[in-house]
Amino acid sequence: MIPWLHDANDPLPDPASALPSGSEAPGLLAAGGELTPVRLREAYGKGVFPWYGEDQPVLWWAPDPRMVMYVDEFRLSHSLRKTVRKFARTPDFEVRIDSHFRAVITACAQAPRDGQSGTWIVPEMIEAYCRWHTLGTAHSVETWMNGELVGGLYLVNLGRMVFGESMFARRTDASKIAFAALVCFCRAHGVTLIDCQQRTGHLASLGGREIPRASFEQELPPRVGGTPIRDWSYDAAMWDLLDGPTDTPSEDTGP
Repeated sequence: MIPWLHDANDPLPDPASALPSGSEAPGLLAAGGELTPVRLREAYGKGVFPWYGEDQPVLWWAPDPRMVMYVDEFRLSHSLRKTVRKFARTPDFEVRIDSHFRAVITACAQAPRDGQSGTWIVPEMIEAYCRWHTLGTAHSVETWMNGELVGGLYLVNLGRMVFGESMFARRTDASKIAFAALVCFCRAHGVTLIDCQQRTGHLASLGGREIPRASFEQELPPRVGGTPIRDWSYDAAMWDLLDGPTDTPSEDTGP
């Protein structure tokens, strides 16, 4: 049995109490409540995230193990590296941040997934994260070709911690280009860890790996409590960090 959140004042339980491996829903922590900015901030700060389908209540998860990407472990195949570098050199190809957040999250909801017939990015979730975007906490990294949005991802940022949510691609490798840009952005801003929630072959091929939930929870406080990133824009010079940082990371200490 898992607890039900009856109102906004009911706190999320300790993630360690999530259903264990071997149960019907490993990692399921609680059900109910609403996707308010306050609740979402509480959840992500504890390493908890919402994931549910249509005609289901809000379900809160804290999986064990947890899929993460240590930014210094990011890797690209030789062919994909050539693709990213060609993209970066091509006129009218660019990465933008936060220019069309709603379009990105909607495209993620519509993207087909292997082994899934529906989507967990239900309309209620789209509206909640669009509201969080207007408050400066949810962001989109977008791949543009000749003025067309062809791929991207959306994420949550707290302090110096990035929580990746979902990706989509309408052109080959467009989502991977967006992820590579996110890694470069993170390197430029001193973000060393990206939460990827649950394992996928796609993320594993880029260097993501699983760690115990307890280890993930220990990683969170210093990062979530870090100086917030103020400048959410992508400078083409950030592509120079594709192979790793070369200078002292920005701490965004300006006004």
